[in-house]
Amino acid sequence: MNTNKTAWMRMACWRWMGAALLACGLVRPPLAHGEGKWIELAHLAPDYIGTMLLLSDGTVIGNNGASNWYRLTPDSTGGYTNGSWSTNIAIMHYPRLYFASQVLTNGQVFIAGGEYSTNNGGGTAEVYNPLNNRWTLAPSTPAPVQFLDSISDMLPDGNVLVAPVDPSANGGTLIWNTASSTWSVGPTLYRWGDQSEASWVKLPDNSILTVDALGDGSAPGTTSERYIPSINQWIPDMNLQVQLWANLLPYYVGEGGPAFLLPNGKAFFLGGSGATALYTPSGNTNQGSWQAGPSIPGSYVAADAPGAMMVNGKVLCAVAPAPYFTQVTNLNFPSPTYFYEYNYSTGSTGAFTQIHAPNGSYTNSGPTYVTRLLDLPDGTVLFSLNGNYFYDYVPDGSPLAAGQPNIYGVSYTPGGALLITGALFNGISEGAGYGDDAQMDSNYPLVRFTSGGKVYYGRTFNWNTTGVMTGSQVVSTECTVPTNLPPGSCSMSVIANGIASSPVSFYGPVWVDFNYTGGTQNGTHQYPYKTLAQGVSAVASGGTIFVNGSVQPSISSETPTLTKAMTIVSVGGSSTIGE
Repeated sequence: MNTNKTAWMRMACWRWMGAALLACGLVRPPLAHGEGKWIELAHLAPDYIGTMLLLSDGTVIGNNGASNWYRLTPDSTGGYTNGSWSTNIAIMHYPRLYFASQVLTNGQVFIAGGEYSTNNGGGTAEVYNPLNNRWTLAPSTPAPVQFLDSISDMLPDGNVLVAPVDPSANGGTLIWNTASSTWSVGPTLYRWGDQSEASWVKLPDNSILTVDALGDGSAPGTTSERYIPSINQWIPDMNLQVQLWANLLPYYVGEGGPAFLLPNGKAFFLGGSGATALYTPSGNTNQGSWQAGPSIPGSYVAADAPGAMMVNGKVLCAVAPAPYFTQVTNLNFPSPTYFYEYNYSTGSTGAFTQIHAPNGSYTNSGPTYVTRLLDLPDGTVLFSLNGNYFYDYVPDGSPLAAGQPNIYGVSYTPGGALLITGALFNGISEGAGYGDDAQMDSNYPLVRFTSGGKVYYGRTFNWNTTGVMTGSQVVSTECTVPTNLPPGSCSMSVIANGIASSPVSFYGPVWVDFNYTGGTQNGTHQYPYKTLAQGVSAVASGGTIFVNGSVQPSISSETPTLTKAMTIVSVGGSSTIGE
């Protein structure tokens, strides 16, 4: 545990620091060749925000290091630099800072513990449902634990594997069952110990790779193991040629950095020691192979530092000078923060290129551990300084064709949601990374509709895979049609980690509500038609009519004659026509 992290919790100095960044940004040095660009968000956040998560409706929620969350909604173009902040998210049951996090396959959000949490928050978990804006506490774990520096990841069945740092049994893990909202005991780590300060990488075969903090007598950060979902077991993997963990003994084991699955199928780990390593998977339960990667330039390290896989295949990295002790219990994380892009395709092991910081210089005030990165569906990366100033990083180049989703078919479910099938809906990697204190995975499909030059996001749920690099496997997701989508012809795309599919034609539904009493009627959800006959007249051939069944009874005695092909769906409840 990092004992001095509280020194940077929601400090007032971020306010003057942000002002200094803005002032420094007035003069910006020339960009490096192939470098992306930083854009400051037009609006300040309502509070200091650290960890951010991308919801399946395209909005971003961010936590203030306590109980409050805030929402960033993209603007009408689907971008975030001019997005709007809102404060209408319910308050969590416990204040939490630095916690495990996952967006679930039902579109809800799972949060476990917190390194600095009060009132027993570190031993609890809760789930946020965006549909009713409610946090629900999870039941007690099978045995008391503390989710401190806990890591988590999604399993193929939609459940969550969590490794608490203070389990009742050494090396113990837990599994959160999404459907039943219950806990079960997970598999014991091969090398026991815990996964404090570790990073997990999901591989194409759905196994989860980690580098151990404490090995079997080896130096910290030189042994690895993998979780195999099909046998629910951790197995040993090969040792590394380099030590990834900063060895700060005798007081402290050290820190790791983020890790990513690369477009070439290898896993890339950044170390708190300044070393990096590349892992080539076997694709099965056989051990893979490790090789040393390039050292982080400048003798900098990735100790509690964020990174993000970008749409061009490069990794955006935040690094800093190595942490050090001034006293037995006082671990210091130095400033400033530097930024690099790692390009896996340069040479045999890839290479780092330094880029400018958001303020226009090459350094950013403050340590790395308070910063976060998040992949956005518009192909950019959101950067949080744990303040109310935010920046968006726009990478250079084009999105990787190998990561582009493909839509095969679109149909309606009986409840009025869309069922979309295709390939590569979950992206190449899990997205942005950090490690133990935060998981910002976004390897799930988002659906974007474009009508009249405006962008609308549907809410996805029940995606049938939580994997990465799924290749030709046919995958699917359900999606609600945005209620503010205008009736008529529009386009629709599926997005995975910022890379969009080619658009397909879609017809926005015409809304009918038998209980509507308003005067204005234009076939939208807000101003629906009152009769089915009006809807039948307005809908185009092959289009869809949504009958609002959310208010009961939803009944019409009409028996209109249909002279063109159409789909009629009752949404939100049953409707009766012809009585």
